[in-house]
Amino acid sequence: MIEPKSYKWFIEYTSPEEGHLHGIRMIHYASQTKYQRMEIMDCGSYGRCLVLDGKMQSTLTDEFIYHEALVHPALLTHPDPKRVFIVGGGEGATLREVLRHKSVEYCMMVDIDQEVVEKSKELLPEWHQGAFDDPRTDLRYMDARKYLEETTDTYDAIIIDISEPVEEGPAYLLFTREFYEIVKERLSPDGVISLQAGTTALHSLLNFTAVDKTLNAVFPVVAPYAVSIPSFGLPWGFTLASKNLDPRKFAPKDLDAMIKKRIKGENRYYDGITNQGMYMLPKHIRKALAEETKIIEDNAPLFTYH
Repeated sequence: MIEPKSYKWFIEYTSPEEGHLHGIRMIHYASQTKYQRMEIMDCGSYGRCLVLDGKMQSTLTDEFIYHEALVHPALLTHPDPKRVFIVGGGEGATLREVLRHKSVEYCMMVDIDQEVVEKSKELLPEWHQGAFDDPRTDLRYMDARKYLEETTDTYDAIIIDISEPVEEGPAYLLFTREFYEIVKERLSPDGVISLQAGTTALHSLLNFTAVDKTLNAVFPVVAPYAVSIPSFGLPWGFTLASKNLDPRKFAPKDLDAMIKKRIKGENRYYDGITNQGMYMLPKHIRKALAEETKIIEDNAPLFTYH
């Protein structure tokens, strides 16, 4: 029997009866920001990690899975993405992956919580890898929804990298039909969006299925997919939506050729075979998606367990 080391422990609760236990080696920063509780710590299994409102956001060991899965399917679905908008993405890793695309000329990143971004710049350099200093980056601290409501600018891709919609948190109005309609208006004709859509675990499928139902009320193409991110302790869902292009139609060899041509450096997670597998959801999830009736709206938001 392997005895646990004498760590302090962080429990990420995934339901009232279940949690994921992480041994903490060191806490580098802990603060109640203006918008959420933020912690940067070192965990025994996953190294440096960012936790917001008690939820694991990303870790040094496996953040590449999350960020490649969030960014590359959307940007490769668009034939020539030049202008990208990131909602959230405080660690800078989503920005890092966007800027690996050779066609990208401009990327605006809007995060409401300046403290998260500034501390990530300082304490999570492996995530952003200097992306904040790239001349194509336009970093702003504001309400992303308000900005998108008021601007007339359009973007080829909008990447929504925000925490789960917890009550009193900053994100819940960025999961609604009204918000997705705003996003659609800001997209170019071949525009695509992608977002993390919550766990696909059996006890907590509602967020994933309701996001899918809500996006289907707004976009003609919606492609939900699932990814295994070990530090989350649960299978995780993402969704890509577009005005006309479907990422599920790419053959693996064709997508591999696109990756080689369009992305600088080498992916660690995402390639043609991975893309094909992500969309092959198991029967019980497909059934739950087909049966979902809830559309998330401003006056009827959805909150995840917190």
